[in-house]
Amino acid sequence: MTTGTRRATGLSPRALAEACAEAMWSGDATSRRLGMRIERIAPGEATLSMEITDFMLNGHGLAHGGFIFALADSAFACNGYNQRTVGHQASITYLAPGRLGERLTAVAREVYRAGRNGIYDVHVTNGHGEPVAEFRGHSRTVKGTHLPE
Repeated sequence: MTTGTRRATGLSPRALAEACAEAMWSGDATSRRLGMRIERIAPGEATLSMEITDFMLNGHGLAHGGFIFALADSAFACNGYNQRTVGHQASITYLAPGRLGERLTAVAREVYRAGRNGIYDVHVTNGHGEPVAEFRGHSRTVKGTHLPE
């Protein structure tokens, strides 16, 4: 699918969310270079995963919190409605360390969306389904769309 030729009009909500994610992903060199994968996209939801590699380790030999934050931020599911949306505040609580070779999964869900504002929770787990971090992001829509109407 080439997002440059897709139009938003007539797409189902799920197809629109997937097309918006593809448009965002094509320009997101950071997430791709960190080895993140999109696992699932739906309106107000996204699931991404990333394997912890040696360059992501901190001085304790554990996953650096910044990389866990980056995974949660990339999953921040606020761009599925064909409105350009950015994060304007986010916080994270680390619950357990990520370890070398683990594949972390971030599941983002919309909690609230009205007007130009949204709130999203992202749960990050390890390969055993154990919690690693909890992220909450606040979004704000800005001018523009991902796909032509």
